[in-house]
Amino acid sequence: MNNDTNSAGNGNGRRVGTVRQVVVTAAALALTATVAFAVLADESAGQSAGAAGGKTAGASTTIDSALPAPTVDMAIVRESEDDGKAVNLTLDDGPDPRWTPMALELLKRYKAKAVFCLTGPNAAAHPDLVRRIVAEGHRLCDHSVSHDVAMDKKPVSYQEKEILDAKHMIDEASGGERIWYYRAPGGAFTAQSRQIAAAHGMRNLGWNVDPGDFRQPGADTLVRAVKEQLSMGPTVLLHDGGGNRAQTMEAMERLLPWFAEEGYTFSFPKAS
Repeated sequence: MNNDTNSAGNGNGRRVGTVRQVVVTAAALALTATVAFAVLADESAGQSAGAAGGKTAGASTTIDSALPAPTVDMAIVRESEDDGKAVNLTLDDGPDPRWTPMALELLKRYKAKAVFCLTGPNAAAHPDLVRRIVAEGHRLCDHSVSHDVAMDKKPVSYQEKEILDAKHMIDEASGGERIWYYRAPGGAFTAQSRQIAAAHGMRNLGWNVDPGDFRQPGADTLVRAVKEQLSMGPTVLLHDGGGNRAQTMEAMERLLPWFAEEGYTFSFPKAS
């Protein structure tokens, strides 16, 4: 009898131990899944921010007292000044003596406007194109001196010099025309670089649509990518400098009339 009772008790003990082990294992798995989900969510958020024209490192809106105070909103802007169905065209890495005049001619033909994100040395080398950009109703954007896509990993003093030296070169080339925006190369914004730009009256310019024209995938691919990505927002990233931009010009020649046919108006990103 005692043997039977002890045997039953041992069985119950084993069952209780097994249940406890199952519960602990389930809890551990649940915790692991939660952590994994959080990591994936963070990575996804970072990828989304980068794809939309600004890395997560630049997301803070905390003012750095060691830097001049912003005079315009230091948040990254992607939305349009105009309500309704609008598109904001932006062209990076110029001005280029071959491709920028082509872009300007296309924009004039289709009564479109754009933001030209200029590197300082290119602006200094081609002041006639900088002045033409302004004269034809487009806006200027500071795109740094060196186009360093790792700027966000460099000291604040380096970031400040890249932004303000480029601004000085563009000011000299344009005759002091307003520089409306600053766009970090590759979206490599930081809170400090955004504050530096905003302290000098430049909104930080992101993007929604990036067809990857710098990779030269072909005009068909570029046109298709722009049309597909427009649901993400109005600001389109293209290039008129930094390489052979024949595919971009062909894509623009097809996209500009398409925008008009589809009822889009040509606008600018918000600057206030």
